[in-house]
Amino acid sequence: MTSRTPAKASRKTGGPASARLHGIDAARGVALLGMMATHLLPTFESNADLTPTWVGLTFSGRAAALFAVLAGVGLALSTGRNKPLSGSDLSAARRGVALRALVIAAVGLALGGLEVSLAIILVHYAVLFLCVLPFLGVGLKQLCGWAAGWILASPVLAYLLRPWLLAAEPPLKLGHNPKWEDLGTPARLLSDLFFTGYYPVVQWMSYLLVGLVIGRLVLTRALVPVVLLVAGTVVAVAAKTLGVTAMESWGGRAALEAILDSPGYPLHSVLQVNLTGIPQEGSWWWLASAAPHSGTSLDLLHTSGVAAAVIGVCLLLGRLAEWVDLDLLLPLRGAGAMTLSLYTVHVWVVSGFYLKPLPAGWTEDGMYFAQAATAIIVGMAFVLLKWRGPLEWLAHAASQAGRGQVKAVR
Repeated sequence: MTSRTPAKASRKTGGPASARLHGIDAARGVALLGMMATHLLPTFESNADLTPTWVGLTFSGRAAALFAVLAGVGLALSTGRNKPLSGSDLSAARRGVALRALVIAAVGLALGGLEVSLAIILVHYAVLFLCVLPFLGVGLKQLCGWAAGWILASPVLAYLLRPWLLAAEPPLKLGHNPKWEDLGTPARLLSDLFFTGYYPVVQWMSYLLVGLVIGRLVLTRALVPVVLLVAGTVVAVAAKTLGVTAMESWGGRAALEAILDSPGYPLHSVLQVNLTGIPQEGSWWWLASAAPHSGTSLDLLHTSGVAAAVIGVCLLLGRLAEWVDLDLLLPLRGAGAMTLSLYTVHVWVVSGFYLKPLPAGWTEDGMYFAQAATAIIVGMAFVLLKWRGPLEWLAHAASQAGRGQVKAVR
């Protein structure tokens, strides 16, 4: 850690008040609380037409995407910020990221053994870390090209290959969270991770690349957060508008309902909240949707835009906090600084209620707010005490070992 720059000096130079951008941690906190909301609160009303709830309309698809984009931002910040590392420093950084990914994968595989009705992201998250290694030394302009190309091409590749993988006997899809036992069937595991699972790595690489682009910007410059907010909002609104227009005004939804051949199925509601579980095959109209978890170009653009806007807002709030000399972001950045530990505990707690009634007097809302409040309080305590979360410490130690800096681990 570098020493803290006095607040007055930071205002004059435009530099950060500390080596760590508090707005980035705060955005991670937003992502964590949003994912917890989709896990614990209903995303559809319990009626025949599956009316979306405000939670489904607000967080579904967006919270997890923000989590992934921030992974790319974090990797950029740890590998040179706006000046990518090169040579031996880059090689050391890649080794560190790879070992950190192995720790995250091990945690994810352990959680996969729990009986829980959640889609656990950690193994996919770890694989994304490994897949992005070749891009850690790439400059900003090239990264922009790679991100744009990936957003456009990866959904088409997935659309073409997914039916072939699912047509195998047995289908190359897990149907559950990855766990240690799945290492014995590598073809099935890899197919699920990259194409047929809940967080398909081929399309989700787009988020890591977008995050690298954001992280390679000079985030301490005054206009950068504003650009992220404005550009992200414009892209998000444009992508969602185009997707809705294609479905509702250009005949896309009618064509897809004819393919599904399920009279009365509320495809309109599903397109607003979560397309997971719907076989996206038989019509190119699937690629015109902007539905959450559809993995289309419009979905990737929309959720990436939302992520950029949220990051911009959090960075601006961080600037405001420095100006008024008040840590406005502490509740969010505390939770965001230890998302791996808090997410893991959250999944473990939720698994304890799998197929069981909630305790007497508890509601879904109460369960969510209790867990969210606990995450915020614990995160604030760890930040104020200058502690790392236990799993963050382990991941950091692995990263430092990979970089050959074991003595620097604290």
